[in-house]
Amino acid sequence: MATGIPKGFEFIESLAKELSSKNLVFPTSLNITMRIRSALNDPNSSTDKVAHIVGTEPVLSAHLLQLANSVAMKAGGKPIVDLRTAITRIGYAMVRNVAISVGMRQLSQASPQGVMQSWVEKLWKHSILVASISYILAKKRARINPDEAMLAGLLHDIGEFYILTRVKDFPDLFADEAAIKEIIRLWHSEVGRAILESWEIPEEIATAVQDHETFDRIHATPADLTDVIMVANILSGEGMPENIDWEKAPQAFGHLRLDSETCNTVLMESEDEMKQIALALG
Repeated sequence: MATGIPKGFEFIESLAKELSSKNLVFPTSLNITMRIRSALNDPNSSTDKVAHIVGTEPVLSAHLLQLANSVAMKAGGKPIVDLRTAITRIGYAMVRNVAISVGMRQLSQASPQGVMQSWVEKLWKHSILVASISYILAKKRARINPDEAMLAGLLHDIGEFYILTRVKDFPDLFADEAAIKEIIRLWHSEVGRAILESWEIPEEIATAVQDHETFDRIHATPADLTDVIMVANILSGEGMPENIDWEKAPQAFGHLRLDSETCNTVLMESEDEMKQIALALG
C-alpha cells in the first residue's frame, strides 16, 4: 500500500463506517437540494409544491431567478419575479441540475481554508467543465439524454468532494497532501457511488461515477453514459485533445466516433453553448 496510507488509517476506517451505515455527513443546504430533487422526480408534484421547497433555499432561489431572467431577456420577454414562473421557464431538468450544482457549490465553500480550499475550488471548476462537455457529447455524439449527462458530469467527482470536506476532522492527515491524494485515488470512485446510491440517483449515473476512470473498460456499442463521462473527463485536461495518445486512447472515444480532429471540431463549435451551461451551473 502507498506511503501515507497508514497515517490515514483512522480516517479510512471512519469513512468506511459512514459509507456502510449510510450516515453521510453533508451540509444542510445539500440535504435541501436532495429534497428538491425528490420533489422534481415525483410525477405528482405540482410546480407550486416545487416552488415552495425551492423557496426554502435562498441561494438556489436567487440563482434560478437570475437564470430564468437571462433566458427571458434573450427571448425579449418581461422580467420574472416569482419562482413558479422561473421554474416553468427553465424546466424541471435544468432546475434539478442547478439545484445539485448550488448544493455542491455550498459543500465546496464549507471546506477548510488555505491550500485545501484552492484544491476544492479547482475541483469545482473541473466538475463544471466536465458537466458542460458531457452535455455536448451526449447531445452531438450519443443517444443519451444531455441533461442526464450534465448531471453525471457534475457529480463525477462527488467522492473527492466528500473526502476533502471530511478530512479536516483529522489534523494529522490534513497536513499531509500526498497522503490525501493517495486516499482520493484509491477511494473516491467507491465513495462517489455510495453517495449517489444513498441519494437514489439513477444506476446509470452511479455506474458512470464509479467507472469513469476505468480506461481499459470494454463493452459493445452504442456509447453509454460512462463513455461520455470518461471522455469528457479526459478532454477537460490541459492541452486537450492534443496531448492524448490516440493509439492508447480508451475505447470510449471510438464509441463516440471521436478522433483528434473531431474532438477539436465538436468543442470549438460548441464553445458558446458550453459557456452558457457553465454560467447556469456556476
